[in-house]
Amino acid sequence: MTDKIKTGNKGEDIAANFLIDNGYEIVKRNYRYRHSEIDLIVKKNGFLIFVEVKTRSSTDFGEPEEFVTDGQVAKIFEGADEYIYDSDWHGPIRFDIVSVLFGESVTITHFEDAFH
Repeated sequence: MTDKIKTGNKGEDIAANFLIDNGYEIVKRNYRYRHSEIDLIVKKNGFLIFVEVKTRSSTDFGEPEEFVTDGQVAKIFEGADEYIYDSDWHGPIRFDIVSVLFGESVTITHFEDAFH
């Protein structure tokens, strides 16, 4: 396993624990559909929330959340559509980003309703 994958997995674990600590219920981790992957699917306050986790060890090239590309957003939408269909979800949805930055300490930033 590469260092990048280990860092990403560690970031996803930290993000999941952060969300749990803040009252979210983890529904699914690493949901895959065709070429899309959704890091976390969670529920809170009647919302089904699709979460993209971005993890970085420095801000030398920008903040972690800045690395969510339009292509990734399109794939997340595709995966979300399939999950909504498969699970027969009829409630509200939202798309969030959780940024995890490793440095002298771990910084976690949660961006609710990050893209539409």
